[in-house]
Amino acid sequence: MDTQKEALRRIISTLANKNEELQTFLETVDTTLTGLQEESWKVTSELEAELERLSSALEEKGVELRGAIKEEKQRKEAELQKQLSEGKFALLSCEELLEFANQTLNITNEEEFLKAAKQIKERVTMAPAFRLTTRPAVSENMSQFTVDFSVERAGLQRLHFLPVPRAPEIDASSCVVRDNAVTVAWQPSSEVIVDGDSGSGGGGGGGGGGRIERYELEYRKTNKDSSLRAAGEACWEKIHDIRETQVTVTGLKFDSRFVVVRVRARNKAAAGEFSEPVAIETIAYNFGFDAATAHPELKVQGDTVTWEPQGVKGHDPRLKGKENKSSRSATPSPNKTAGSRAGRDRFAGESYTVLGDQEMSGGCHYWELRPLADWKSFSVGVAYRASLGRFDQLGKNAGSWCLHASQWLQSSLAAKHNNRAKALDWPLPQRIGIYCNYDNGDLSFIDVDRLRLLHSFKTKFSQTLVPAFTVWCGGISVTTGLQVPSFMGKFLSTNRSLSNLSQ
Repeated sequence: MDTQKEALRRIISTLANKNEELQTFLETVDTTLTGLQEESWKVTSELEAELERLSSALEEKGVELRGAIKEEKQRKEAELQKQLSEGKFALLSCEELLEFANQTLNITNEEEFLKAAKQIKERVTMAPAFRLTTRPAVSENMSQFTVDFSVERAGLQRLHFLPVPRAPEIDASSCVVRDNAVTVAWQPSSEVIVDGDSGSGGGGGGGGGGRIERYELEYRKTNKDSSLRAAGEACWEKIHDIRETQVTVTGLKFDSRFVVVRVRARNKAAAGEFSEPVAIETIAYNFGFDAATAHPELKVQGDTVTWEPQGVKGHDPRLKGKENKSSRSATPSPNKTAGSRAGRDRFAGESYTVLGDQEMSGGCHYWELRPLADWKSFSVGVAYRASLGRFDQLGKNAGSWCLHASQWLQSSLAAKHNNRAKALDWPLPQRIGIYCNYDNGDLSFIDVDRLRLLHSFKTKFSQTLVPAFTVWCGGISVTTGLQVPSFMGKFLSTNRSLSNLSQ
């Protein structure tokens, strides 16, 4: 029966995986359908807008050409009307002079005849008919305004949808992961296709409309080296309007094994298919606070730890000056506050400590700490989990190393290990980077804002390590999912003056 149960469990596991795969598939199809409807509405609207602009351009050109023809017609009409008027006047004058000349031939008196003949000669010399050009000033020909839109008409008949850019190809060898940023590079395809007519390759109105104008990149985090999104995983994040063939995605928290990226090209109106997704490895050190180890007076919430003493009112800034009128500080000393009894794994007494929940047994690790407002004292470092008793404080035994900062009574900064402390002459940092190279036995603390190496321990780790923190009065926040930053290379190569505390 046990064999049958095991076989049934395997079947159940297979069915569950298939069920998850089908749910992801249906979700993808549904998303694609919605996108198709939105995209078809968009391209239809753009087509109508383009046709409207084309119609407007034709109408404007028609108005311009009609105006030119009308202007030329009016100019020629004016000149011809002027010639008509002058010709009619000359004809009338010529007819009158002809009649007068005929009448003069019938005069018998020599003196009157000579006088009339002289008048006729003078009038002929001045007659408009003999000064008028007897050829039309302009012709009826308007051939200079003849239009031939055969080329444009043929172009319109060849007009097709803009060619769709082929999918670019991501160049995995040129992709760079550095300082929690991913630079993705790709090569554009030199070919274009028209959706539904891959053999035509044409269209675009012959004006280079298929030229790629920009790119769109999508990325998402995943723990699988696969393009399919598993249930519960993040959706695609989008970056639009990329003008180059590479882009850098910054400000990432590397809390997954991979970042999957894909890219597509877009021309004036059409977006092509996405490239084949590429999974880029984004390994970094991630951990949280192990609340089961936290001192009862430490409150763990997400990536923050705050000190909340039990039965003490004076620590609350709102009560200062009200509950305690004396000149003594209302905040109890870290050496005087009593701890409550708690679970077996919790720190107690004066050890206001909490550990990280992920061990380090090899490799390089990095995380950062920021003190919260109104903090008084904290420590940060690493420890062998088994070496710390419930009442042990960080830096006071051979199995813990830490940086201790205090604003209690006076400001101080010190490196602590094996109950020995080395004072550090440096202002209290507001952002501390912790670097641990387990294999080389390096533990370094960095003032990240000033890029200053505060202190380095050099030792040989013999057990698995965990991040360790002490908080008294105030609180801290940690940032994980960080790569070892590039600036660490400068400290590791140029500063090897390590403390005698590690000896």
